[in-house]
Amino acid sequence: MANLQTYAATLTGLRLDDKFVAAAGGGDTCETGKNVKLLVRNGGATTPTVTIATPETVDGDLTVQDRVVTIPANATLFAIPITDRYRDSTTGRAAISYSAATDLTVLCLRG
Repeated sequence: MANLQTYAATLTGLRLDDKFVAAAGGGDTCETGKNVKLLVRNGGATTPTVTIATPETVDGDLTVQDRVVTIPANATLFAIPITDRYRDSTTGRAAISYSAATDLTVLCLRG
């Protein structure tokens, strides 16, 4: 898994097009928080899914279902909120996996 860098939007703006990286075939991790978003671009004709692991349990033993988001074919930009609900207590980061990483580029953004 690759640790995605988190970029912060400033009052003067932030260029994004040069910050995207290829989605890792083995998955990625990113920071979590109220204003954190995973931006995804799909340059392919397929509709892959992005899964954000939900490490939470209810009543001590009931797992909360992971968040699964389908990315449209040729999506120029898709945003997924990465709230603290997805924060792994061991790593402090959200675990992200992809059904197919080919043609996907990602960026973690705060702000």
